[in-house]
Amino acid sequence: MSSSSPHFTLNRAARRVRCHGEWRAPLLHSVERQLGELGAQAGEWTVDARDTRALDSAGALLLLKLRQHLGGAELRLHPEQSRLLALLQTVEPEQAPAETPGPGLLEHLGRATVTVARESAALLQFIGESAADSLPRLLRPHTLRWRQITNDIHRAGLDALPIVGLLVFLMGVVIAYQGGGPLQDYGANIYLVDLLSITMLREMAPLVTAIVVAGRTGSAYAAQLGTMKITDEVDALRSLGITPTEMLVLPKFIALLIALPLLTVFADLLGLIGGMLVAQAWFDIAYREFLGRLPVALDHSAYWVGIIKAPIFAAIIVTVGCFNGLRVNGSAEEVGRGTTRSVVQAIFLVIVTDALFSVLFRTLGI
Repeated sequence: MSSSSPHFTLNRAARRVRCHGEWRAPLLHSVERQLGELGAQAGEWTVDARDTRALDSAGALLLLKLRQHLGGAELRLHPEQSRLLALLQTVEPEQAPAETPGPGLLEHLGRATVTVARESAALLQFIGESAADSLPRLLRPHTLRWRQITNDIHRAGLDALPIVGLLVFLMGVVIAYQGGGPLQDYGANIYLVDLLSITMLREMAPLVTAIVVAGRTGSAYAAQLGTMKITDEVDALRSLGITPTEMLVLPKFIALLIALPLLTVFADLLGLIGGMLVAQAWFDIAYREFLGRLPVALDHSAYWVGIIKAPIFAAIIVTVGCFNGLRVNGSAEEVGRGTTRSVVQAIFLVIVTDALFSVLFRTLGI
């Protein structure tokens, strides 16, 4: 080992450690390795650093660390070395910054409450502004953009027929298959018609149709308006004296108010057809018997309950989709966020509204 290389030697019999070489920052890796191999030592030790040829602050810190390994050994130093160690010991070690505790449950709850309150206030403001702009135009139907309304009916209604029809048909199949088994065990196969017709017409057909339209059409509205917002097309309309409500919101609102009830009627029919096929194939209920039981199982209220829900669901979907689309600011990423938020909020509000309708109709005895 070179005479300038820093190291220390142990005399275990005399409990003495002698330090040699130049204890300077660039050369201290060998001393650190020795310290790692040394470990803690018991007893009264002496550390003699007078044979070191150089000692800087990094070396002095390692010397103090060596002393700590030896249980607070006595140090033998030159006067200038003693002054360096005394200076280092007067400097307090730097304290790591205290970790700031994360927000607690109450803070999360408070922030969520404030966010919901702000969103609700902004939504109510949007509804108020749109209503104030739309009512005078509704009183003058000739001023409405009927070509755009018919195009929106086609996109929101006719184009949605395949997916709505397939889903509700399968829903009718599932309800009939799952509900028919227990009824067959009791010899009450014919009551499958009652179960299927009431479930489909009152609840499943309007609800599933609204959820599909919220995911398909509501997201399209939010994405379209959000894209127009970030490309300044909405501002261009305002500069021409055309309000976003007149050009973008009102036609979509009228179109979906027309399209969703018609889609619901279509869903009622497809759901009953799916259930009727299962009833005939697995539960020995002939088509003629199934159709003959329908007027007995249903009254007019079951049909109209589902139809009444549809315009309310349509209003929710259009309002939430247009609201989130017109709130988009910034980049294309914000369009994606607004679209996602629109779908989630619309589906949530549709389900909540459906639950409130159930309570209301039960209270009214309908």
